[in-house]
Amino acid sequence: MRESAIRLRGLRKEFGRTTAVAGVDLEIADGAFFSLLGPSGSGKTTVLRLIAGFERPTAGTVALGGRDVTGLAPFERDVHTVFQDYALFPHMTAEQNVAYALKVRKVPKARRLAQAREALAQVGLDGYGARRPGALSGGQRQRVALARALVGRPRVLLLDEPLGALDRELRERMQSELKALQREVGITFVLVTHDQTEALALSDRVAVLREGRVEQAGTPAEIYERPATAFVAGFVGTSNLLPDAAARRILGTGGLHTVRPEKIRVREEATGADGPGYVTATGTVAEVVYLGDSTRFLVDLDAGGRLTVLQQNLETSAADVAAYRGTRVGLTWHRRHAVPVPDTR
Repeated sequence: MRESAIRLRGLRKEFGRTTAVAGVDLEIADGAFFSLLGPSGSGKTTVLRLIAGFERPTAGTVALGGRDVTGLAPFERDVHTVFQDYALFPHMTAEQNVAYALKVRKVPKARRLAQAREALAQVGLDGYGARRPGALSGGQRQRVALARALVGRPRVLLLDEPLGALDRELRERMQSELKALQREVGITFVLVTHDQTEALALSDRVAVLREGRVEQAGTPAEIYERPATAFVAGFVGTSNLLPDAAARRILGTGGLHTVRPEKIRVREEATGADGPGYVTATGTVAEVVYLGDSTRFLVDLDAGGRLTVLQQNLETSAADVAAYRGTRVGLTWHRRHAVPVPDTR
């Protein structure tokens, strides 16, 4: 059985009277792409810094490859960190930046330059080695930072919101390249992000953090389709909660439930359910937003509460969508898509 790349046990970090990490237990498999997802102040960056050794825990342990490294300095751990600002030396060329860590380790010059060129080629920057960071685009600087991190072949690569400074189009392209690169090199990647789409798209597993604790950990599908709490349902996707009274009337069972917007279909008010296992609800369209490829409906339910519905625009125009505002509609979804969640809001 392969040893986990990272194991955190009872990890706690206090800054004076503030508890940033409140007892985190996590196990990250060797070779996995793992994301720490959460809002600002959830403790995800502090967890990353504890793994890297930039912070010492108040309590708990950090193990890398089965070895307890809790008391070791960052340079004694087989990890490398890529920061959002990339932290490149502006006076050095891309090649020199990548080769710098090897220079510190006293790798012979010819060998370290050859390895630096190979690392730059691996991230798609073959031929860019002579350029300084100021002559590179944001995406190219990000790749140089990745090449510098990978050149020493660390056991774990830590990524602290590395795509946060990029525009949307470049960010989406770099997401695809980052995932492909991780598969190619086969080392463990741990990504810190507040972007739910990024975490779901890139990761093998995701941990959702809230107020210094792990709210839920699992595969992207588990996190999205079967949220464990109301907070996870709202943070990873659109918050779409069916309160107890409405659930009793519509589902025939009490408690708080979440239903994802894309699972619901909008119909004429008198239209029945789609078939066995489906439920129906009626309500009034309070607001409607045309998004180009889809339309977002906000529907006030007769049973109580409000649901957001996302419907693809197969043949719908903006003018068609506007006509829905204030109209009576029926909603239908399969019963299995109404997931019960504890109310931890």
